[in-house]
Amino acid sequence: MRNRKRPGSASRLVLIAAVIAAAVTAIGCGEKSEDTTGNATEEFDLALDFFVNADHAGIFTALERGYFADAGLEVRPRVPADPSAPIKQVATGRVDLAISYEPEVMLARDQGLDVVAVAALIQEPLTSLISLPAAKVKEPADLKGKTVVTAGIPYQTAYLDTILRSNGVDPKDVEQVDVGLNLLQPVLSGRADAMFGGFRNVEGVQLQRAGKNPSVVPVNELGIPTYNELVLVARGDQVAEDPEPLRLFIAALQRGAVDARDDPQLATDALLKASPELEPKLTLAEVRETLPLFFPRAERPFGWMDPSEWTGFVGYMADQGQIQQRLGTEELLTNDLLPGEIPE
Repeated sequence: MRNRKRPGSASRLVLIAAVIAAAVTAIGCGEKSEDTTGNATEEFDLALDFFVNADHAGIFTALERGYFADAGLEVRPRVPADPSAPIKQVATGRVDLAISYEPEVMLARDQGLDVVAVAALIQEPLTSLISLPAAKVKEPADLKGKTVVTAGIPYQTAYLDTILRSNGVDPKDVEQVDVGLNLLQPVLSGRADAMFGGFRNVEGVQLQRAGKNPSVVPVNELGIPTYNELVLVARGDQVAEDPEPLRLFIAALQRGAVDARDDPQLATDALLKASPELEPKLTLAEVRETLPLFFPRAERPFGWMDPSEWTGFVGYMADQGQIQQRLGTEELLTNDLLPGEIPE
């Protein structure tokens, strides 16, 4: 279930609708073709989590630089018509790889889908509590008696309830309004005191650039266990039986992510080429905010997922009643396909 919101203006929502309406879904995986030089390449379908944005800077930089082609992969990004579709598409074999969320992997496995996280794309939570100074929300306890807009995603509602209770606030004393994509406009207009579920590298950046001096606090700084916001997800049987294309993809992606980190304008240009509707200066600001989150803080390989953190988050999801099984990390993720070297 997608929580990549964008500004609440009518024009931005029309843009979102237009981009998604223009998207196509993958129709075949693993077929052989030839590039312009006659070299054999393997078609590789990638389901994005939403329309092209800063989270995909490494992917589109790698595409622009030809790193996937160097690896023998003809990577074909697919924007989902339905934001909840990517993890289902990879589970049914309609795509080779999907971008999804750590909680979504747990929910999918709990429902019996054969999916495995093979790399972290965004290492830390982006989901945040965001407010403007006029709302006087200096800490979660200040939300009592106020209005918070949300995207209506069940596990995020559980986050907010946890945060409120741990700060002595009964969730019933906070008016939570599901506004779907339109998180930004109610806060800007003063109809809502805060948003919960906006991303620090999206709404947070937009409000900062608009001179609104927002308070932006990621959920892992509010008592929610840390997790990988975005992960690459593959079918379990492919990981077991044919992992090499996945390994090649991740290695090429690392090259793109390093280039993007070293040259944010290069990465921004790659995104703008893929999606000309994006606003250049805003996209560059979002890219700069996002790039550090591509890489683990510790000396670990690109794409590293910390099994102990996943275990902690499984416990949290189970305690909240979001999943029924306390799944082991061996069922949820593998770091075996990550590049061996640590990027400098």
